[in-house]
Amino acid sequence: MKRAGLLLLVWIVWWCAANAPLSRAMNLAIVFGGVLLAIPVAWLGRRRLARPRTASGVAWTTTLVHFALGFAFGVPIVLAIGTYRSWPGPVLPVPSGIGVALVILTGAACLLTIANLALRGLGAPFFIALSRKVATDWMYAWTRNPMVLAGLALLVSLGLWFQSALFVLWAICLFAPALLAFVKLYEERELELRFGASYRDYKSRTPMLLPRRPRPIV
Repeated sequence: MKRAGLLLLVWIVWWCAANAPLSRAMNLAIVFGGVLLAIPVAWLGRRRLARPRTASGVAWTTTLVHFALGFAFGVPIVLAIGTYRSWPGPVLPVPSGIGVALVILTGAACLLTIANLALRGLGAPFFIALSRKVATDWMYAWTRNPMVLAGLALLVSLGLWFQSALFVLWAICLFAPALLAFVKLYEERELELRFGASYRDYKSRTPMLLPRRPRPIV
């Protein structure tokens, strides 16, 4: 019930952000500056993990960190998608049909990673339901973070569909580094604490992001 309440609060904030009458300057400040808040959130979470923690304490620390990321990542995404037309910068000469096709493909990949995590890790994205075991099969056999990879590809695809050079640059040069910093700084350590040797073994065999043919288990 606590997680459901936190999730509802995040959705309410997203809805308010999508409908708030912000100036273009304020909108861009939130879209570009808000993403950077993910780094101190991850750093503070990592410091909390450094203290002696029970399994339930680690899980709730992760819930709170993910809750904060719902604002640091979620609000900028909502605003970026809703206001990209007012952004400055050149228009990309990408045919609309290609953009739509890429969005469909990367969106489908995102859904597949969610299904993969649900079926093999018994969990859901962020704090909706923390995974109960390490997902190592299917897409997770090729990369430890297929959901991150698919999500970033979807954002870039949206930028191409929108024909917005600034949106694409935001996704690649700002959002992607902030998200990967969170993964390296906080998420990997948290998974080591929750799953121990099983995650460390999986980590040693599987690349962080770019897919590679799975190595056989020796």
